[in-house]
Amino acid sequence: MQKITREQLLEKACALLASGEVSCVLGWGAGEFGYDVTPTVFKTAEELKEGFVFGDFCGVNFSKYLVSKTQKLEGKILVFLKPCDTYSFNQLLTEHRFDREKVYAVGIPCEGMADIAKVKAIAGEGIVSIEAKGEKLLVTTLYEDAPVEIDAKDVLAERCVNCKSKKHVAYDELLGEEGDVLDSARFDEVARLEAMTPDERFAFWQNELSKCIRCNACRDACPACTCEKCVFDNPNSGVENKSPANSFEEKMFHIIRAFHVAGRCTDCGECSRVCPQNIPLHLLNRKFIKDINEFYGEYQAGAEVGARAPLVNYTTEDLEPGEVFDRRGENA
Repeated sequence: MQKITREQLLEKACALLASGEVSCVLGWGAGEFGYDVTPTVFKTAEELKEGFVFGDFCGVNFSKYLVSKTQKLEGKILVFLKPCDTYSFNQLLTEHRFDREKVYAVGIPCEGMADIAKVKAIAGEGIVSIEAKGEKLLVTTLYEDAPVEIDAKDVLAERCVNCKSKKHVAYDELLGEEGDVLDSARFDEVARLEAMTPDERFAFWQNELSKCIRCNACRDACPACTCEKCVFDNPNSGVENKSPANSFEEKMFHIIRAFHVAGRCTDCGECSRVCPQNIPLHLLNRKFIKDINEFYGEYQAGAEVGARAPLVNYTTEDLEPGEVFDRRGENA
């Protein structure tokens, strides 16, 4: 599949602005560093040509931003969506979280985005610049005389290594080639955790979740977290937004959040992507997805607008709690 380029996206965005089809563009803007790409609203062709970027670090899922942007901005918004983003797009439409008539969605192909943590693990800290050259990344740092050459495939984000689909499930216009739903190994790590003893699993998650600094980046980036008022911001809840102060904070914040998005999480991986502590938060959500698939039948949140998740769609054939415990006992 041929990669899409910045120039192709820029040409499309400028054309849609010029025609009046859209009034602004939700795209990628340069941050402080070359890999520090930030969601940006562009309102003119001049702004686009000056600040619009696209490359190996444009992994952000724009679907979540449509919730606020469609409410605040006038006119129709152009948004570029990778295949995995379109599942979140559909799920948010199912939940009536933004006005579809205010969005012009352009689907773009994606061969995977880079994980800066993996890049730093190879090249080290003090990165000055990262240049894409074919299938390689040339990383210049403060501490090396020559750029460090890295194979792009070696630093793919986890969600891209275990990509579930190259196929867009929503768009107004498609650029490039369409892909297919993939046979993914995304549940392999969940199965490995399930094979552990309860004490081993507890130790694993205790080690990971103890790193949490309660910055709420996972919640703020998650397309499934769109409540206008979050329980974790309620001063009367006892779990108000603060750094982990006790064992409850350390163990329960992410578990509660995973329960809140169960059946609605599309497995976009934004939670793990934005975590400054590199906690594999997506594994909590994948455990729920894996259980739903096994207990209720295959289900992919966001595959189509209006689909009801098994957890909110009761039937007389639903699994009984006792059966769940029996099955888990067999795997213990």
